[in-house]
Amino acid sequence: MFCVPSTEIGAIMNITKGGLVLFSANSNSSCMELSKRIAERLGVEMGKVQVYQEPNRETRVQIQESVRGKDVFIIQTVSKDVNTTIMELLIMVYACKTSCAKSIIGVIPYFPYSKQCKMRKRGSIVSKLLASMMCKAGLTHLITMDLHQKEIQGFFNIPVDNLRASPFLLQYIQEEIPDYRNAVIVAKSPASAKRWSFAERLRLGIAVIHGEAQDAESDMVDGRHSPPTAKNVAAIHPSLEIPMLIPKEKPPITVVGDVGGRIAIIVDDIIDDVDSFLAAAETLKERGAYKIFVMATHGLLSSDAPRLIEESAIDEVVVTNTIPHEIQKLQCPKIKTVDISMILSEAIRRIHNGESMSYLFRNIGLDD
Repeated sequence: MFCVPSTEIGAIMNITKGGLVLFSANSNSSCMELSKRIAERLGVEMGKVQVYQEPNRETRVQIQESVRGKDVFIIQTVSKDVNTTIMELLIMVYACKTSCAKSIIGVIPYFPYSKQCKMRKRGSIVSKLLASMMCKAGLTHLITMDLHQKEIQGFFNIPVDNLRASPFLLQYIQEEIPDYRNAVIVAKSPASAKRWSFAERLRLGIAVIHGEAQDAESDMVDGRHSPPTAKNVAAIHPSLEIPMLIPKEKPPITVVGDVGGRIAIIVDDIIDDVDSFLAAAETLKERGAYKIFVMATHGLLSSDAPRLIEESAIDEVVVTNTIPHEIQKLQCPKIKTVDISMILSEAIRRIHNGESMSYLFRNIGLDD
């Protein structure tokens, strides 16, 4: 695992006032690695708590030490069973609230259901529902990282600190890709072009893939017809003429920008279903890119993702440890990990000590 070297942050990490309790809300032991790293950097012991599943699959939480009048930080990394993960967090938050904790801060590096943050036809904005549930359970502050959409912060009525993993990924590029000056930052779709800040900070060129290989969720058929089908046309008032929207037609796939003889670095926030990344890699290879890297903050890497990556044109996939993926790394040596426990630890220390958080957002722009 690639670890960021100690800096001035690491030097002061263990200086915390009393009254801090650090819990891990995971019943899955594989999800506790990040919690242990954070506790080690803070110089504190993990709080004593039992989180387990009853035979009927109900979640039970038993806090085994006093939290009265203390700042409680609950670290929750998302496992494959995301709904159980959410219930573990909510029950532990509520248990701390009813045990008279002074404040309850959730440390959720990857916010689940973050992709469901917009209305999709007959769908719902699930991330808004989840935010309301967390606040109702008793959460008083949230620390997260690289939300899928920054506007999700507005779903909460509590303070939200949306940290960035980009400094760690940028450092990885500079230290682990020897010829990175010959690289180009690639957006795998026009919607991903907001990641151009990587190119600006590294003084690199940019490229965008556009065309028929990209699928838009908003184009999915949901069974509705607007305007109505022919059999219902008679029901429309004869004087009412609603202009029909011209159907979308995706152009042939193109790469806007020069990638020939260059290293292509595809940057995104989440890598889960890898089909779009594989298609992008094939296109870049055809256009002359000689090495292809994929970088993302959250590596969900679901289902057959490790096998597909191993068999693809992608040379390396770099993700952070916001989500545990040790099993996927065993299946695919191309997957590399960047440790972000340092910034999470410093955020916890600053909030507990009542210090400003602005240090962690230095040089962060509105577009980052």
